[in-house]
Amino acid sequence: MKKYSVYLMALLYFLAGVNHFVHPDFYLKMLNGFLPYPIALNNISGAAEIILAIGICFSSTRKFSAYGIIALLIAIFPANINMALHATEWNFSAIALYVRLPIQLLLIWWAYVYTKE
Repeated sequence: MKKYSVYLMALLYFLAGVNHFVHPDFYLKMLNGFLPYPIALNNISGAAEIILAIGICFSSTRKFSAYGIIALLIAIFPANINMALHATEWNFSAIALYVRLPIQLLLIWWAYVYTKE
């Protein structure tokens, strides 16, 4: 199972990274007025997700990429909090946005599993 879940993780981060470039307005809305240089931050985080998704697929770069994913998840956490705090500006329920926050811990744990290889 662990052997295959790494590829599922890679696919999810790759698609999320591509989505930063396909639908940047969604991510820019999270960042505008909250952090400086929202376009640059969107592009950097999207590119990082794509690069780390590719890196986690290979045993030689898996550990480094897993730590990179953990760092990325920690770095984007304030934007997710900001989104939850301003739930009325989104087409999601406030409950869903707050429930999403602890899911970040599960994603960090999932990446952490691959730092042990």
